[in-house]
Amino acid sequence: MALRRFYNEIKGKRVSEIPEHVKPFLSLNYIKKTIQRGMDNYHAKYIETSSPEPLFHVCYGGMIFSYLVALPHERRHLEHMQHHAQNH
Repeated sequence: MALRRFYNEIKGKRVSEIPEHVKPFLSLNYIKKTIQRGMDNYHAKYIETSSPEPLFHVCYGGMIFSYLVALPHERRHLEHMQHHAQNH
């Protein structure tokens, strides 16, 4: 939705006007406010309602993080096994 809204905002602008339109969105203050608003919305939706979903978010996030951390090792291991299989 946000991407569609952004596209509709810049659709009628000239290319030279786009940097001036985008520049406020890239400021540190805007980014901080956006993150704070997102955290407030998350808190209102999940924490205040005593939902178990934040626990699921942590569990899934932990699984994804551990997978991404182990991925380079697994890829090196697979490459070594393929190289070893070709030589024998």
